[in-house]
Amino acid sequence: EAQLAESGGGLVEPGGSLRLSCVGSGFIFDKQPMTWVRQAPGKKLERVSEISSDGTSIYYADSVKGRFTASRDNAKQTLYLQLNNLKTEDTAMYYCAQGWWSPSADNLRGQGTQVTVSS
Repeated sequence: EAQLAESGGGLVEPGGSLRLSCVGSGFIFDKQPMTWVRQAPGKKLERVSEISSDGTSIYYADSVKGRFTASRDNAKQTLYLQLNNLKTEDTAMYYCAQGWWSPSADNLRGQGTQVTVSS
């Protein structure tokens, strides 16, 4: 059974940093592109970043470009998202998802990790 497990969220002040991790299991991790999405309270899911299976092609939403960095370590079956210069509007539940993001938002996702940016 394919599973994803996120970690690394927390409470941080504006301007701070966090590193999110997502461990995949039950599928061939290094053959799958992966996606980070987030959902703020009362808002729709927002695609944050996508990364190709070999990590050489990465997409960022305009809202995070220049502040967030996605990477992956296929040997460890782990996906990362480095969050720098965090803003209050980055507060959300962050999920990793298997594959390129589907318009129907039905990708396999983990349970999420909460990021709260507040002073």
